Amino acid sequence: MSQMLEMYKMAGKEQFSQMVCQVAPYFSTIFPEFVELRPGRAEVLLRHRREVTNHLGTIHAIAMCNAAELVAGTMTDASIPTGARWIPKGMTVEYLAKAKTDLTAVADGSAVDWSAMGDIAVPVDLFDTAGNKVCAARITMNVKAG
Repeated sequence: MSQMLEMYKMAGKEQFSQMVCQVAPYFSTIFPEFVELRPGRAEVLLRHRREVTNHLGTIHAIAMCNAAELVAGTMTDASIPTGARWIPKGMTVEYLAKAKTDLTAVADGSAVDWSAMGDIAVPVDLFDTAGNKVCAARITMNVKAG
């Protein structure tokens, strides 16, 4: 089991959310709240707060990218074979609608072959509280044997 997944299971959602921000401080800028983390899936709540909004009063595009990278990274860590390591290599993003509410960032890796090494495309979607997809991202993770 990955160290990240082990921490999640031991600490619980709230404390794990804080711990991740200690390990990678930039994530603290969006105040993420983990909803779920398991092999093949991660989900984080990104609340609509003034600190993450743009001049339109909607959630800033880069805050959404930050949430996308967080769920993609933690899910990748929980999914790859023991001893393997990963690093983000690239990201493509589509902004589909204004993010006027809280958002849920979901990394669904159920269709990913986690035994593969090399570049793996991790899909991430962000949904508003009505269930509308407001952002779609694909994050390329470079996975290598440890």
